[in-house]
Amino acid sequence: MIYLRLIWSYLKIGFFGFGGGYAMLALIENEIVTPGWITQQMFTDIVAISQMTPGPIGINSATYIGYVAPAASSPALASPLFGILGSLLCTIVVVLPSFFLVRYAGHYIQRHRDSAALKGIFAGLRPVVIGLIASAALILMNGENFGHTPPDIAKSVVLAAVALAITLFTRIHPILLIIAAGIIGWLIF
Repeated sequence: MIYLRLIWSYLKIGFFGFGGGYAMLALIENEIVTPGWITQQMFTDIVAISQMTPGPIGINSATYIGYVAPAASSPALASPLFGILGSLLCTIVVVLPSFFLVRYAGHYIQRHRDSAALKGIFAGLRPVVIGLIASAALILMNGENFGHTPPDIAKSVVLAAVALAITLFTRIHPILLIIAAGIIGWLIF
């Protein structure tokens, strides 16, 4: 039963996750955390790990959640084999809608790229994608990421503000910023 529920959830994520990984986060959280397959803390960790590993966040999170959800739903499914099956199913299912959309709709979009209707559709989608990305930022501004005590929250807000300023106003490579943030976090937390 858990596999059918995972397939249904990841089909929805695959079909409606327009705009990339960050735009998908609100949908992933709603589909995966709300039923209790993973905790909010695990979701936050998955987002962090998915960003550090190669590949899109939607696929990386599908692979991980597919692995842990069977065991979380039933102790009888705690074997690694059930997790691997869940990983394979979720990863394939989340990619299928995009594969078919690119395969079949890509030709149509290319042929009608100057169409007013198609331009209108994409003009309507852009602000929604920006809203979904902003939603992802708000989802990730939680106690698991910023701390639960006022001193930890203050340190986290300062670090986030400094990182944002460095990103916007300097040409420091993001990898260096990530490494520096890890070192600073290790020192002050």
